[in-house]
Amino acid sequence: MSMTPPAPEVTARATRIRLACFDVDGTLTDGRLHFDDEGREHKAFHAQDGLGLTMLRKHGIEVALITARKSRVTEIRGAELGLTEVHTATHDKLAMTREIADKLGVSMEEVAFMGDDLVDLGVFAHVGLAVAPADAHRWVTPHAHWITPRKGGFGAARDLSDLLLEAQGKRPAILAAAGVTA
Repeated sequence: MSMTPPAPEVTARATRIRLACFDVDGTLTDGRLHFDDEGREHKAFHAQDGLGLTMLRKHGIEVALITARKSRVTEIRGAELGLTEVHTATHDKLAMTREIADKLGVSMEEVAFMGDDLVDLGVFAHVGLAVAPADAHRWVTPHAHWITPRKGGFGAARDLSDLLLEAQGKRPAILAAAGVTA
């Protein structure tokens, strides 16, 4: 999939990011909620998104999951990816984002936040890079600095991960580690 290069302003913002925060439902998943007959929740996560989050951490960008829903599935996925900042049942996402940034010694200008719906807008105005997946609600997209080429749950988080890593000059090292010599 070919990605249109982001605007120079977006790339400039991406060079400063040290913390990438992600809403879950609608960004790391397609936003649908599945429950079985026992009331257990099921979610599908995209493997490319997981690798993107792992690469961010490996290259010095901390990752946090912040969702308003109480979700054991999200906690399990976060643990599987080795994330220490997994916050479910968080109704004030801005306060949580600030708390994580403060704990890490990161300014809000050094924070990226990806969200897809109205509950995420409170954070958008306060971070250095506000990002929405391609299928975010139409009231949200005008407030994003960048809209990913792919939809939530279908590689949108990887799009953001790649943007950050490329803007910060990490692409050659990542490709070399994958065995690409060109």
